[in-house]
Amino acid sequence: MARNKPLAKKLRLQKAEKMNRRVPSWVMMRTNRNFVRHPKRRNWRRSRMQK
Repeated sequence: MARNKPLAKKLRLQKAEKMNRRVPSWVMMRTNRNFVRHPKRRNWRRSRMQK
């Protein structure tokens, strides 16, 4: 990927990085561990982002 990225692409990458976190522990406790895994979790090597 290019070193100099357009702003729109940079913002998309930032958003994807923020969304790619585990489910917070307080959510697990609140839902009695119904949400243990994040359904939209993404690995940078296994699956690509949507364009």
